[in-house]
Amino acid sequence: MTTLDEEEELLNVQSLQEAHTVVNSVIQPPLEGVLKQKTEQERLEKQKQQEEEQKKKRETRRRVYETCGSCPERFFSSKKTIVTEDSDSTEVESSTEEEERWKDIARTAEIPAEYYNIQKLIKYIKAGNQTATIVSLCCLRDYDLRTQINQMAVQDIGGLEVLVNILECNDTHCRLGSLYVLSEISLNIDIRKTIVDLGGIPLIVDILNSLSKELKTMAGETLANVCKVRLARKYVRTCGGIPMLVDMLDVSLRILQTPLEELNSNDLECLYMARAGARALWSLSLSRHNKELMRKSGIVPLMARLLKSCHTDVVIPIMGTIQECASQPKFQLAITTEGMIADIVTHLHSDSLDLKSEGSTAIYKCAFDQTTRDLVRSAGGLEPLVAIIKDKNVRDNKKLMIGAAGAIWMSAVSEANVKKLDSLRLINHLIPLLNDDSDDVITNVVGAIAECVRFQNNREVLRAAGGLPALVALLNSSHPPLLVNLAKALKECAEDIDSMRILEDLDAVRLIWSLLKNTDPKVQAYAAYGICPCVRNARESGELVRSLVGAMELVVDLLKSTDPQVLSAVCAAIATIAKDTTNLAILSDLKVIYKLADLVNTTEDLLRENLAAAIASCATFGNNTQELGRLRTVTPIVSYLTSNDPAVHRTTAMALEKLSMDPQNCIIMHQSGVVPFLLECVGSTNKETQLAAAGCLRNIRELALRAEEYLLKIDEEY
Repeated sequence: MTTLDEEEELLNVQSLQEAHTVVNSVIQPPLEGVLKQKTEQERLEKQKQQEEEQKKKRETRRRVYETCGSCPERFFSSKKTIVTEDSDSTEVESSTEEEERWKDIARTAEIPAEYYNIQKLIKYIKAGNQTATIVSLCCLRDYDLRTQINQMAVQDIGGLEVLVNILECNDTHCRLGSLYVLSEISLNIDIRKTIVDLGGIPLIVDILNSLSKELKTMAGETLANVCKVRLARKYVRTCGGIPMLVDMLDVSLRILQTPLEELNSNDLECLYMARAGARALWSLSLSRHNKELMRKSGIVPLMARLLKSCHTDVVIPIMGTIQECASQPKFQLAITTEGMIADIVTHLHSDSLDLKSEGSTAIYKCAFDQTTRDLVRSAGGLEPLVAIIKDKNVRDNKKLMIGAAGAIWMSAVSEANVKKLDSLRLINHLIPLLNDDSDDVITNVVGAIAECVRFQNNREVLRAAGGLPALVALLNSSHPPLLVNLAKALKECAEDIDSMRILEDLDAVRLIWSLLKNTDPKVQAYAAYGICPCVRNARESGELVRSLVGAMELVVDLLKSTDPQVLSAVCAAIATIAKDTTNLAILSDLKVIYKLADLVNTTEDLLRENLAAAIASCATFGNNTQELGRLRTVTPIVSYLTSNDPAVHRTTAMALEKLSMDPQNCIIMHQSGVVPFLLECVGSTNKETQLAAAGCLRNIRELALRAEEYLLKIDEEY
């Protein structure tokens, strides 16, 4: 039987070779004559068009040549009339020199011969028998199908419909050839969408059920490209493709840890199948629903196993999948419990820059919890990350720099990691990166600096290394995430008196204040928080604020915001600004207490804390205490004491102490049942809370004593 099979296979090979020769004999005749004739015809047409355009120069209309970029006709510069929005008429808009330049391109441009050769092969696939189809598909593989003109050659003649239809046949060779072509041309986003519209996804998913590993591999490679389209990801999920792709990852650890040259053909097929499945799942993980289904299909332990692979092209898509899935809390826990962090750190020592890039980005996306950050440190991950940002040879690799700086940023949230990074002189290595030309790199670098300068020693290092001028210069950026991190970093730096002096000299306070005009709520919030230490530690804080034209008006106007974080930050800024009597008078003239009174019914603890602080600072001016009582703010503020946050208790006690200066407010407080809560605050470990609560109780008791004395006096009179 074996001999008969071998003879039959030999006959098939011979027939394929003969068919290949026949097809080549048809394709080989030169196309120069056809191309020259077509080019000459186009040249004459263009010349005629040019003569017509010369006659229309005096008219008000004009035409410009534009290239389509998605069809072969782009080589002949199609014309398009441009209509301006500010005119009722069609307007002409380009220079004569530009028109002539495009005309020259049109005269010299030619469609490459490959375009027509590919279209001939598609015709043979349409009209030929099974053998001709296989040979034509094999011939297509000889062309670079990753170039746009060759991709369009397939699409323009209706090749996509043919290739998708072939997926329905039962011949393995035909399906394999079709999948190969689809996997190559699907790098084009328009072709991806067309494949989806033609109903190709269910057919490709059905191939995942095949027993042929090679077919499953090519199906996975095709899905990896096509599933970058959102609708394709949905179709794969609804067609049941995700569990099958997850099953493709199930490869033995022996194969994963054995070099390619030592693997046999069967092992190589298994490895390539796992790689294709990993790439497809990477694309599918862009969908939130797919992530959950992948987890339920058992992808987590398989990812942990694949991370131990010595094959870079297998590990990289798994790293990418981890990055996407790390946003899900259940995945975060699974990544930690499966011990993936240690394996990710191991790959940071690889010679492959792509692997380093994906590994550092994976840590950046995963290190949102304390446990993961500790695992990164214990696995020795901080050293290679710092080594990456030190290496000047990789500065042009922006993805790697973004990932490494981001991983350091997230790791620096933990105090223990900051101490380790200090020993590696991190701040000194980060400062040169502030001049990088990528906003994303600078954003992550500034984020890392912001976490490090929470500690006094790093503020001193940053100041000594000349980092403050570089940070202040970046305040002119328009990138919101960068501005948020800058506000955080400068807020911490302003806590240091010496650094604050430098910031004043650099006019940093004005620049930070101007961030309040930004439309991004996060920028507004962190800018307002950044203002607080700047005002508190300035040489002449009151005068500094008044010197900024419209500064206080801008702050008060932000109390109209609907974002709780912005409102909280602005209240904190008002609490600081109002410590100066003159500034408090200006704020009162701006009706600040009316805007504060509108916010007292909030249930957000962070807003309660800073709102109470702002009311405490503003209540002491003029008749603000009585006015706040009239605005019915006392009872809602008393309810803040039911919070479980000690910080809320502190500022609430301070506000109640100031409000209790008015007798009517004392009566309302007593009726609201404030006394038991104040007695509890007196027992607090925070001294400010104790003093404020005691002061409020004193005012209430004094009022009660005066009332009792008054009643006794009346009784004596009668």
